[in-house]
Amino acid sequence: MSDNSFYGFETLAIHAGAAPDPATGARSTPIYQTTSYVFDDADAAASLFNLQTYGYIYSRLGNPTVSVLEERVAALEGGRGAIATASGHAAQQLALFTLMEPGASFVAANKLYGGSVTQFTRTFKKFGWHCDMVDVEDLAAVKLALAKPTCKALFCESLANPGGVISDLETLAGLAHEAGVPLIVDNTMASPALCRPFDFGADIVIHSTTKFISGHGNAMGGMVVDSGKFDWAQNDKFPSLTKPEPAYHGLVFYETFGDLALTVHGHAVGLRDLGPTMAPMNAFLAITGAETLPLRMQRHSENADKIARYLDSHPNVLWVSYAGLEGNKYRRLADKYLGGKAGSVFTFGVKGGYEAGIKLVEACELFSHLANIGDTRSLILHPASTTHRQLTPEQAEAAGAGPDVIRLSVGLETVEDLVRDLEQALEAI
Repeated sequence: MSDNSFYGFETLAIHAGAAPDPATGARSTPIYQTTSYVFDDADAAASLFNLQTYGYIYSRLGNPTVSVLEERVAALEGGRGAIATASGHAAQQLALFTLMEPGASFVAANKLYGGSVTQFTRTFKKFGWHCDMVDVEDLAAVKLALAKPTCKALFCESLANPGGVISDLETLAGLAHEAGVPLIVDNTMASPALCRPFDFGADIVIHSTTKFISGHGNAMGGMVVDSGKFDWAQNDKFPSLTKPEPAYHGLVFYETFGDLALTVHGHAVGLRDLGPTMAPMNAFLAITGAETLPLRMQRHSENADKIARYLDSHPNVLWVSYAGLEGNKYRRLADKYLGGKAGSVFTFGVKGGYEAGIKLVEACELFSHLANIGDTRSLILHPASTTHRQLTPEQAEAAGAGPDVIRLSVGLETVEDLVRDLEQALEAI
């Protein structure tokens, strides 16, 4: 598939990046379960190590199975290149590793997955990186935070976990570009089947492929996708891409690789030195999952819409945060960025607060009580006692994970069965 722009989304989900195996004719992408690759000769090896030719050296840097997934997700997002990682958290670290340095800062939405908040505000401090958490709906606060001389990026989620908040991507991209920094969007919850952030000015997209792209709860992974459109040389903020790299004899990534600079740097330096490599088996499972992504997201969204409407009328439910509901404050943004859909992950408030929330998740029989989203199976969680328990009460509230909050990831089961399960669990509290 030489020109991805010619094909529709469903075709790309099945074919992008892949071809019949040239050695055997196998139509499915083989699992290249190998650590290393034989060089043709000494000159060919030197050329590979100098980044003068493309090929495989060692599976920490790249692997043929993983490459297919990278090309496929890049095609689905409309990006230039991609770097697969061992997890979504690894993808966030790898993307920022290229941009940041000790003493640098970045701006992030305060409505994020709780694990991201912890990673950004606690773990990244050990690298000398500072994160300014702001309400990205307060544009004045965003603009002020971006104005810091040390600022290197603006980060948000297209559809926020767990509360279903939708970011105004086009507006945020404009503010980021005014400040001379890229907009990084975690598109895990929406997936490219519902939202393509590059179409609205984003520069880097992050995925936990563990979720909807793989889709079956059986393969960990992450992805950094580069639009290839950001001008890294417009200022002096990004020396990793615009200054000579000593480890490659003074090579300048942006000068040498142009719109693939971030992608090549992510493999040649990020994966080489940090080592968060995706396993070939996990890449194979994610490739298989990606083939049905458009169909699954359609059914996920339909089921979630019906569940949200059922909960919205239940006497034991205080509120439902689902952008597909009439009157929801994010409905307009759902129409603009997600094609009128609102995904399958959302939250609601249960009467009785923290204790009632715990009782509810324990009473469910069909919904699985676990810390994941994007599975074919329906999942339920009480974030305040699990994923967001490391946060302060103020951070948890800001992230949409207060004591009464229940998060659902609605799967592909018969929706009437899901309603019955929630009905008996709500009665049990």
